[in-house]
Amino acid sequence: MAISRYCSKLVLPHAQPPYPDLVDFLADYFPHVSAQEWARRIADGKVLDKHEQPLDRHGYQPQQVIYYYREVAEQPVIPFAENILYQDDALLVACKPHFLPVHPGGRYVTENLVYRLRQATGNDQLVPVHRIDRFTAGLVLFAQRADDRACYNALFSQGQVKKRYDAVAHCNSEPQQCHWQVANRIVQGDPWFCWQVVAGDVNARSYIDLLNYRDGYGLFSLQPITGKTHQLRLHMSGLGFGLVNDRYYPELLPEQPDDFSAPLQLLAKEIAFTDPVTGKNHHFESPRTLEKAF
Repeated sequence: MAISRYCSKLVLPHAQPPYPDLVDFLADYFPHVSAQEWARRIADGKVLDKHEQPLDRHGYQPQQVIYYYREVAEQPVIPFAENILYQDDALLVACKPHFLPVHPGGRYVTENLVYRLRQATGNDQLVPVHRIDRFTAGLVLFAQRADDRACYNALFSQGQVKKRYDAVAHCNSEPQQCHWQVANRIVQGDPWFCWQVVAGDVNARSYIDLLNYRDGYGLFSLQPITGKTHQLRLHMSGLGFGLVNDRYYPELLPEQPDDFSAPLQLLAKEIAFTDPVTGKNHHFESPRTLEKAF
């Protein structure tokens, strides 16, 4: 059994009377956790109100904040370590390995970057200010104080952060050009964890450069201008350059356990910005490299 020592919170949405049974609502909201399991947690006093008092299954109140602790019977162990590259009173910069999620979720209760870094630093306020998906390795920024999170978030939403990724992709033949500007619209697809390009107003932009080509593989430098989910993987796939070991794009492969010997060849390599709290000009580079040598 893996149980987080950090509580998660949820705001109960608006509903019309009669209000739903809290067990039924939570089972619908978190389909990976059964109604029987939620009933057990509530009976054990593990679902709390804002006063840290246990709720019963009839305690649904719209807009009420409830607190619970993530737990799973078993969770995968990610056998790779993260690195802390920098920290001051306001900011922490970490480099995460492939396969490790940034946030807790699903089967990952303690095997995530947030939990590991809070344990390592003793700072329970530490919060990530952006994310990269668990299959991608590289740089992730954290606010040391929860109250500073919004101003760091604003750097990303306002396009004030310069980011660069390294990627290795399949190339059927040597590309006839070495620079692309991709601009299109990305929305959530079906299944929900895959995204897709559709017609409509542009919301995703990337600059892509080919650095080297050899034997059916290309080494690319990717600069995302926006930050849509799976943006770089979709943009590369759309150009005909599927990333090595990408199990989602251009084709969703059947689910299987992680193959730690075949990580997605995508690395958040560099990040630069002016710190909104301290005013410092920062530039960080990941010490990690991709496995495919050029």
